[in-house]
Amino acid sequence: MTVVTVLVVALCGGLGAAIRLALDGLIRGRSARSARLSTFPVGTLVINVTGSFILGLLAGLAQANAAPALLVSALGTGLMGGYTTFSTASFETVRLLQGRRWVAAALNGLGMLVIAVAAGVLGIVVGRLA
Repeated sequence: MTVVTVLVVALCGGLGAAIRLALDGLIRGRSARSARLSTFPVGTLVINVTGSFILGLLAGLAQANAAPALLVSALGTGLMGGYTTFSTASFETVRLLQGRRWVAAALNGLGMLVIAVAAGVLGIVVGRLA
């Protein structure tokens, strides 16, 4: 691994985190209009599912030798590493459990996991087609 690779991955990680912050804020602002959605972490769900798809897509492209290693590292490890947030998803699931919102907690914890894995698999399949 070169110094350039480390710097590119670090810069992309910061960019991914900034994109996550902006997108989550946008989604929270829109979901605040609905009482049911305002307490469910829709932003985190959207971010993790889209991030899983993009990471799967990058993995598929790499497997098909259709993407250079630096691009996969920069966008996969860097951008998507900063963008996705499974630690926040875990925290939000605990918060829902503490609020005795059992169904929302199950949907957030287990539902997000299943949907994100499916999105990742779909991304790999699409990436391999390249």
